[in-house]
Amino acid sequence: MRQLRIPATYMRGGTSKGVFFVADDLPMNAAERDRWLLRIVGSPDAYGKQIDGMGGATSSTSKVVLVSRSSRPDCDVDYLFGAVSIGNPVIDWSGNCGNLSAAVGPFALERGLVANPPKEGVVTVRIWQANIGQKILARVPVVGGQVRELGDFMLDGVSFPAPEIELEFLEPEPAPGQPAPALFPTGNLVDELRVGNLPPVPATLIVAGIPTIFIAAASLGLKGTELPDVVNGLPDVLVRAEALRGAGAVAMGLARNPYEATRLRPHSPKLALVAPASSYRAADGRQMDGRELDLVCRIFSMGPMHHAMTGTGGLAIAAAAAIPGTLVHDLRRPGPTDSVCFGHASGRLRVGIQIEGSGTEWRVISTRMSRSARVLMDGWVRLPAEGLV
Repeated sequence: MRQLRIPATYMRGGTSKGVFFVADDLPMNAAERDRWLLRIVGSPDAYGKQIDGMGGATSSTSKVVLVSRSSRPDCDVDYLFGAVSIGNPVIDWSGNCGNLSAAVGPFALERGLVANPPKEGVVTVRIWQANIGQKILARVPVVGGQVRELGDFMLDGVSFPAPEIELEFLEPEPAPGQPAPALFPTGNLVDELRVGNLPPVPATLIVAGIPTIFIAAASLGLKGTELPDVVNGLPDVLVRAEALRGAGAVAMGLARNPYEATRLRPHSPKLALVAPASSYRAADGRQMDGRELDLVCRIFSMGPMHHAMTGTGGLAIAAAAAIPGTLVHDLRRPGPTDSVCFGHASGRLRVGIQIEGSGTEWRVISTRMSRSARVLMDGWVRLPAEGLV
C-alpha cells in the first residue's frame, strides 16, 4: 500500500520546532486528524525517540501547527497549536506555543493565506490563536514579496542569526456569552500547594500567555540557576515538580485530579521556578551578569526542564512580575514594571507588558517580545495509511 502524501512545512519558531500544515490538508474529523498527526510526528513511541516520525523527542520539537484563512474580519489567519506527547497517544490542544507563534506569520505569507500583503518592509500578520481565543500581531519583514530569510537578530537558545519578528499578544477574548477569564483563577495572589505529607509550597497561579504555576526554586531545593541537564538528572526533583504541577492544575480548575493533569494535559499548566537575580553560566558557556537581570527563571515543559524558555511562559513571567503581591513580584529586583528582563537556561529574555488593575483584579492588555523563525523544510510528509482508521 502506498503512503499518503500531505503538504507540510517543518519550521523553527523561537526556540521550538514543529510541523506546519494548512488545516484543509488534514481530515475535518478531530479524532481522525489527531491519529494522522500522531503518526506523522512518531507518537506514541515507547523508546522515547520518535525515530519513525518528524518529532525530535523533546517537548520543544514534538509540536504541530494548523493554519487557515480566518473568517474573522479583524484577522488574517487562524492558528491552532498541538503539543504532541512523546510516549502517550495524546495531543494537548489546551494552550498556545509562544515560540511557534513567531513562525505562523511567515508560514501564512509563504502559503498565500494573507490577502494582498505589502511586498516590501514589514507585514503585520493578524493571527487568531484559536486554542485560547487570543489575537496576535506578528510583524514579519519581507523583501520583494518574499519573507526575508537572512538577518542579524540573535535569540538566546538559537545558534544562528535570523530576521527579527516582533510579536504582540493582545488580551484574550472570552467565548461568546462567557465572562473574561480570571488572571488569578483561585482569586489569590499566592496559594499553598500540598502534595502528600510534605510541607505546603507557596505558589502564584496565573493565566497569562499560558496557565502557569510559579514557585520559588528553593521549594525544590534548587538555586534557580541550575542548567536543565543537571535538573533533568534528578528524578526525585522531576517527580516532585510534576506532583506540584498536578496539584496546581486541580487548584486552577484545569483538571479533576493530578493524574488527569499528567495524562491528558501535559502541555499546560506550566510549572516555573523563580529566584532573585544572580550571576550564572548559561548553557552555551556565556556568563550571565545578575546585575543586568530582574530575576532568574526556569520552566518545566511536558516533564523535563526546558532548555531555554517557552514563549508563553515569558508572557506569564512578565504579568506576574508586574503585579504586587505575587511570588514573582516579591522575588524580582525593584524597578519599572512595564517590562521584565529575566535569565533562563540559555540566556536572557526581555518581555514588555501593558497591564492595569489593583488587588487581585488585573487585566493584561498586551505583551510584547521578539523572536525569529525559519523554514527548515518544505514538501510532503509521508503517512502510512494502514492502521489509521
